[in-house]
Amino acid sequence: MVDDATAQDLAKVFKALGDPNRVKLFSLITASASGEMCVCDLTAPVGLSQPTVSHHMKLLVEAGLVTREQRGKWAYYQPTIGTLANAARAFTA
Repeated sequence: MVDDATAQDLAKVFKALGDPNRVKLFSLITASASGEMCVCDLTAPVGLSQPTVSHHMKLLVEAGLVTREQRGKWAYYQPTIGTLANAARAFTA
């Protein structure tokens, strides 16, 4: 059984992935050949506006699933695969 702090952290990860658009965005970034994607390249594949994608990405960053790097006016996102693996491991350990 997980403790309260771990449960809070896990809930944040699973809540972030509880939206199909965020699952798609996370999938796009993890599948990227360069290991990162610009927010400008994420809007068309999910059919959402840039502000909406940025909102979804903010939640993925807060959950620790991706990191964000600002380059000029664009934000680039890289996956943090360990977060998802650790969340899954919490239920199998």
